[in-house]
Amino acid sequence: MKKIFLSLAVVFLLSSCVSKKDYATLEATHQKTQSELVTVRANLTKCIIENEKNQSLSTSYSSTISNLEGTVKELQKDKKRTLEFVDNLTVLTKGANDNIKETLIQLSKKDQYIKYIRRAMTKKDSLNLAVAFHLKKALKEGLDDEDIEINVEKTVVFISISDKLLFQSGSYNVTDKAYKVLAKVADVINAQPDMDVMIEGHTDSKTIKTEFLEDNWDLSAKRATSIARILQNRYNVTPGRLIAAGRSSYVPLAENDSDANRAKNRRTKIIIMPKLGQFFELLEQKAD
Repeated sequence: MKKIFLSLAVVFLLSSCVSKKDYATLEATHQKTQSELVTVRANLTKCIIENEKNQSLSTSYSSTISNLEGTVKELQKDKKRTLEFVDNLTVLTKGANDNIKETLIQLSKKDQYIKYIRRAMTKKDSLNLAVAFHLKKALKEGLDDEDIEINVEKTVVFISISDKLLFQSGSYNVTDKAYKVLAKVADVINAQPDMDVMIEGHTDSKTIKTEFLEDNWDLSAKRATSIARILQNRYNVTPGRLIAAGRSSYVPLAENDSDANRAKNRRTKIIIMPKLGQFFELLEQKAD
């Protein structure tokens, strides 16, 4: 009780010592302090909440960033694979383009070659048709068409002369009438110095054997050689252009079953053709 009394006495004394004005000031300060304390506590609570929220967002962001980094790595791998694929595709495409270019080049070369062939054949056709025209014109007068036949086959001129105009039966010596025919043929041959001349002897199927002839091969070859010699020696045809060949009876025009057909098979063919060397030179010429 004494202590209580003493405390009350002290309070009373202090109260009596502090004026009302000062007390009001202290009271106002106290209330202000209380209000600031409440505000500080509210702000502190708010900060704590914001901090927790930020920590939650930070955790979420960290997870998102980790996921994005994983996605970036996968995208980088995909990019690398894509680049490798593109590189391979580029190589393949380049190879395909090279193949296409090479194919086009080859086709172009083939097309040029075909043009060369066509030009060569056209040139040969023109030459041979011209030879055939002049030859027919030269041989037109004084000769029987049935004894001389002139054809152009596959760009080669064929002159087929019946043996009755050139030789006696079973002989390879030419008749006087033969020189008239061969003179006109030689004129045409000499007018075409860039062409070769082949003389082919043909017989019928009747076997022949004499003191001077072994068989039909021998007769056909000797007849071709006789014509070649006359063209060279009498009509100045360059011998390097002449080819003598015997065909015996193995290339008949008709069956050897009658006199008329055997007469057809007994013949001499004079073949006028472009030189092979010139033909190949024409192929090697560049296209315009």
